[in-house]
Amino acid sequence: MGDNIDVLIIGGGLAGLTSAIHLAKAGRHVVLIEKNSFPHHKVCGEYVSNEVIPYLQWLNADPELLNPAKISKFQLSTVSGKHIESPLPLGGFGISRSTFDDFLYKKAKDNGCTIVQDTVTEVIFEQDSFNVSSTSSRYQAKIVLGAYGKRAALDHKLGRRFITNRSPWLAIKAHYLGDFPNDLVALHNFPGGYCGVSKVENNLINICYLVNYASFKSYKNMEEHQKKVLYQNTHLEKVFENSSMQFDAPITISQISFQKKERVNRHILMIGDTAGLIHPLCGNGMSMAIHSAKICATLLTDYFTGKIASRTVLEHRYKEEWNKNFKARITMGRLLAGMLRKEKSADILMEGLAMFPGILPAIIKRTHGKPLITEI
Repeated sequence: MGDNIDVLIIGGGLAGLTSAIHLAKAGRHVVLIEKNSFPHHKVCGEYVSNEVIPYLQWLNADPELLNPAKISKFQLSTVSGKHIESPLPLGGFGISRSTFDDFLYKKAKDNGCTIVQDTVTEVIFEQDSFNVSSTSSRYQAKIVLGAYGKRAALDHKLGRRFITNRSPWLAIKAHYLGDFPNDLVALHNFPGGYCGVSKVENNLINICYLVNYASFKSYKNMEEHQKKVLYQNTHLEKVFENSSMQFDAPITISQISFQKKERVNRHILMIGDTAGLIHPLCGNGMSMAIHSAKICATLLTDYFTGKIASRTVLEHRYKEEWNKNFKARITMGRLLAGMLRKEKSADILMEGLAMFPGILPAIIKRTHGKPLITEI
C-alpha cells in the first residue's frame, strides 16, 4: 500500500494533470492514476481560451511550445445556413488533446509526480483519510481528487445520481486535412445536434460534434448520417467535402450527461468534467477544466499550510469557488443550446445578433473568464 500520499488524483486529463503539476510545485507528494497510456486521443473540441495562458506559464507549461493554431474569430451558424462572425475578446488556441495531455503528463513527471497506469475500482473515506483500491494495488492518501472525465464505472460505486439516468447525447470526433481558416473556431448547428470546427497543431482540422442518438440511430452508418443530416447545414457540407479524415475511423463517446453533478462526493473533490460537464456552447471546456484545477490546487495548498482550518471548510470553499466561477457560464450555455436546438428560435436569435452585432461578443464574454493570474 502506498503511504504518505498528500493528494491522490484519479484521472490524467487536463484537470488531473494541471492540478498535479501545481500541487507538486507546492511541495506536495502527488500520485496520479490514469487508466490509459500517453499519448492518446480523446473526444474533445480542442479549442482553448487564452484566459489560461498566464496560469500555464506560471506552471512552466506554456502551450506556445506546442505550436498551436492561433484562433481569434468565432462563427455561429444555424441549420438553415444563416451565420454570424465575431472577434473573440481574448482569443484562443487550438491544440489536440493527444499532444496537450502528453505535454502536461511529461511536465507532471518532471515535477516529481508519481503517475501510475491503472484503474481505480474503489475509494473509501474513514478516519480522516482515504483508502483507494485499483486493479493492481492499494493506496492511502490525505486527499483524493476525481478527475476521471465525463463518466466512469467509479461513478456507480460512489452512488452519483446522474449516472443512473440515460442521456441521449453521442459525441463524435476526428482530425482532417483540408481547407479551413487557421484563425477561426466555428459552431454549426444541424438537426439534432451541433458541430465544432477549428484548426489544431500541424495544420489539422478538428471536427467534433454532438448528436442526439435518437436522430442518429435511424441511419445505416456515420457517413450516411453526416450526408443526410449534417449536410443540411451548407457550412458543414463544405467542410466535410473539402477535407479528408486522418483517423482510421472517428472516435466516439456515448451517454454524455449535462445533468448537475456533485462538486464533492464522499469527501472526494471533483474537478474538470467530473465536477460538471461544460456545455459545448460555452465553447470553452478545456480552459474551464484547467481553471477548476487551479481553484482546487490553490485551496489545497492553503489547507496543507494551515490557512484553511478543516476539511469541512475546504469542501465548502471549493464548492463556493466552483459556483462563483462556472455556474453562470454553464447556465448561459444551456440557455443558448435550448434556443439553437429549435430552428425557429435559432433564426430569431441570429436575426437579433445580425441587427445588434455587439451582443455576440458580450455573450462570448459571459461564457469565458478573465485571464488566470497567479501570484508568485
